[in-house]
Amino acid sequence: MQKTAFILASLMATTALPATGYAATELTMWYHGAGNETESSILKSIVSDFNDSQDDWEVVLESFPEDSYNDSVTAAALAGNLPDIIDVDGPIMPNWAWSGYMQPLPIDKAKLDGFLPGAIGEWDGQIYSVGLWDAALAMMTRQSYLDKYDIRKPTLEEPWTAEEFDDILVKLKESGDFEYPLNLGMADAGEWYTYAFLPFLQSFGGDLVDRSDYQSAEGVLNGEAAIAFGEWWQSLFERGLAPGPSQDPADHQNGFINGEYAIDWNGNWTARAKLDAFDDVVFLPAPDFGEGPKIGAASWQLGISASSEHPEGAAAFIEFALQDQYLADFSNGIGLVPATQAAADMSDFYKEGAPLAVFYGLSDAQGSLRPVTPGYVVETSVFQKAIADIANGADVADTLDGAVDEIDTDIDRNQGYGHNG
Repeated sequence: MQKTAFILASLMATTALPATGYAATELTMWYHGAGNETESSILKSIVSDFNDSQDDWEVVLESFPEDSYNDSVTAAALAGNLPDIIDVDGPIMPNWAWSGYMQPLPIDKAKLDGFLPGAIGEWDGQIYSVGLWDAALAMMTRQSYLDKYDIRKPTLEEPWTAEEFDDILVKLKESGDFEYPLNLGMADAGEWYTYAFLPFLQSFGGDLVDRSDYQSAEGVLNGEAAIAFGEWWQSLFERGLAPGPSQDPADHQNGFINGEYAIDWNGNWTARAKLDAFDDVVFLPAPDFGEGPKIGAASWQLGISASSEHPEGAAAFIEFALQDQYLADFSNGIGLVPATQAAADMSDFYKEGAPLAVFYGLSDAQGSLRPVTPGYVVETSVFQKAIADIANGADVADTLDGAVDEIDTDIDRNQGYGHNG
């Protein structure tokens, strides 16, 4: 009897061992949104859902303030301490991939069918990252302004032309009803300058770098089209049509709502505050300066570090996070454009007939990626300085020539950033 009891106890203990001894493999994840409670809460919920959905992997999340995030990743890469899953700003991704911080994302491309182009991060023919949202820009104004000043409401099919847009700004300026007819957000220096203003240069026919081989900015950043852009850009400030780089940040944030500006060139993340303030806000497409209307595309995306020993687990989490319901949750929480139409249809603000639905169409039709090159991290800083200098009165041609020299020198110093084999 005692022997039988001993054998049964032994069998029970042996049977229980796999259940009590098994532990999910830990996956570390870094995220840039520590300062945004709503965004962080949604991501934590996705992490919790993933961890509860299976027994193989456990994602452990660590969030950083956005201002210090990129520096933290760079330092960790140099020290060999990167996490498994990293958050990356779309235009920065090619530099991190080229620098060896990231590895290609092992995900079936069919899983990304229907995603906005700006939400998919590709470099060197491979997908490295994917976003849970995108962002879009619009000319924001009020229908009552359009009616009062007899201004045509543009459409995606028939945007304002360059001449028409200029005439509108002059008419609004001459009315005397506004401090400035147009707010460009010049107080928001940094990446905003490239995201928001490079599309104007592209619509003129210029660019930040020659995208045929990414080996030079010559001819595209200082050619005839770029000079025409620079002269128009400078004239906006000379004629008092927009506040310059010395703009008070408070005016940039509140000027449109306070009636100081007639038109606000801004992102969809600012739209809800305007809708709360007015019942006649309209979100209009970018003007066409000759080569088609364009707006910036690509926002924060998820990818896998090069040092991760568990890329299959990291990819499983990223694929799990791409569910339309989660994309809609982010849209509802932080107001950004859902990455798929299905998610937009589920969201409160982007479904058909909703006040922000127009932004999905703008992103899909006018979204233009910043140069997809590791050299972008230098090119964007050069561009930001150049257009600030031009806004402050610097000679257009000389400034653009100087910017080209800086960019080309950097490309040469880095042996073409991998574009030339």
